[in-house]
Amino acid sequence: MRIIAGKRKGLIIKTIDEDSIRPTKDMVREALFSILTNDTYGSKFLDLFAGSGAVGMEALSRGASAALFVDLNPKCIQVIKENLEKAHMQEDAEVWKSDYQTALEKMNDKNLRFNLIYIDPPYHHGYGIDAIQKISDYDLLMDDGKIIFESDTDEEVPEEIGKFERYNYKRYGRNRLNLFRRKG
Repeated sequence: MRIIAGKRKGLIIKTIDEDSIRPTKDMVREALFSILTNDTYGSKFLDLFAGSGAVGMEALSRGASAALFVDLNPKCIQVIKENLEKAHMQEDAEVWKSDYQTALEKMNDKNLRFNLIYIDPPYHHGYGIDAIQKISDYDLLMDDGKIIFESDTDEEVPEEIGKFERYNYKRYGRNRLNLFRRKG
């Protein structure tokens, strides 16, 4: 896996070799950042269910000012830290080993808010929808921010979750990027 564009373009990063980990493919990451275009530069980025950290690192490479990586798997946390160090991005990043519910509660307690939130949970467990509801309840997304929820194409994703509405979605093979923003 590699970083596709920006100041660390072409850098090869490690991934996790486990059945439960699905690294976001280069094609999907490239499409994601084409959709986000100028929104990434200067943003505060949350990579929830971060895996190898490839999406958050892509955001940093493309000019995000800061990224928070959250994953529960200790192997993922180790790989994220190694990848950040290899890319010399550790000063702009924070890595939390936590389940998503505890992490979102902690973000609320610390009054953290993000411009862009990427959610890539295990498919078919409802974690992504629950995470978006908690992000709404805790008001973790800035007013003009966006949430990108990666799901399987056959997963049911509501048009509205809490304060947010799905305004677009894109399909890439079995992956679907669901784009949410504040209603109205």
